[in-house]
Amino acid sequence: MVFPTPNTPIQVATAGEALIDMIQEADGRLRPCNGGAVYNLTRALGHQGVGTLYLNPLSADRFGRGMAQAIHEASVTLARETPVHEPTSLAVVGVDAEGKASYSFYREGVADRQVNGAEMTAQCAAYPTLKIAATGCLALVADDADKYLPWLKAQRAAGQLVVVDANLRPAIVPDMAAYQRSVMNALGQAHVVKVSDDDLVTLGFDAAEPLDGARALLSGIAADWLALTLGAKGAVMLHKDGRAWHAIETAPVKVADTVGAGDCFLAGMLVALLERPAMQAASSADALKLDASDVEHILCHAIASASLCVQEVGCVPPPLEKVQARVKLAKAAFKAL
Repeated sequence: MVFPTPNTPIQVATAGEALIDMIQEADGRLRPCNGGAVYNLTRALGHQGVGTLYLNPLSADRFGRGMAQAIHEASVTLARETPVHEPTSLAVVGVDAEGKASYSFYREGVADRQVNGAEMTAQCAAYPTLKIAATGCLALVADDADKYLPWLKAQRAAGQLVVVDANLRPAIVPDMAAYQRSVMNALGQAHVVKVSDDDLVTLGFDAAEPLDGARALLSGIAADWLALTLGAKGAVMLHKDGRAWHAIETAPVKVADTVGAGDCFLAGMLVALLERPAMQAASSADALKLDASDVEHILCHAIASASLCVQEVGCVPPPLEKVQARVKLAKAAFKAL
């Protein structure tokens, strides 16, 4: 099979889980879909034309071969083209009446966890055009902190823009306090953080209003910006200095399920951020000097990416032209808070 030429130059490096979502259907049968939050993010970036490097290895098993094919079809570059012998991770996904997904994971001795910080740092250093390092979700569990935290620190020290998506999965951890510490350590390396209202509760920032919890979280970490997703209520971007903006689409959305919605949101956010003139700046600090028009562009593009995803079963990342068309159609309402 001939695959598309990878998107170049490489601008984003992603690190984190790649797994098979076993989605439970109405009759109880399980339907396998390629998934994993960071894997979804990676493909979504590729489908929107961003040169992306995926750092985790994939399995030589049947699932892993299919996942590698999907990565190549998204024009993403694999840092490790040679598959590993460990099996592919699995997640059993349940979807409630509103389309909201819940997960159970099978993650011991699996392919995507065969990484280490030094190797990932060296792989990133081979791409001088790299601008962003992104991770989150299962990469933030305490058991894998020794793999991902050194890499995050190295990327920050190298001047990359570090983006961390909390995207928490509390059901899989036996020690919540250790999990919270590990997540906060990762968020502490980020320039940009993404959280949902559910993430805030899991981290202990369970204020009456999610925006208050988000402000409390942002005040305690080094990040300049925080993106807060609110499901059907839209999303908010907050700056360290107290500025905040909210956006929500006005066009209706028919939800099939929410699998991959947050991942496509983050992909849309990074795509739009890379389009800003500020991202051509020499330093990550200068790259984050965004005004209201920048934030409007970023939020509207991110929400459109997520809206297109939730109208599909499983995570089906939309191409750039569809996202751009959705932005025009949905006519998101945008305001300062």
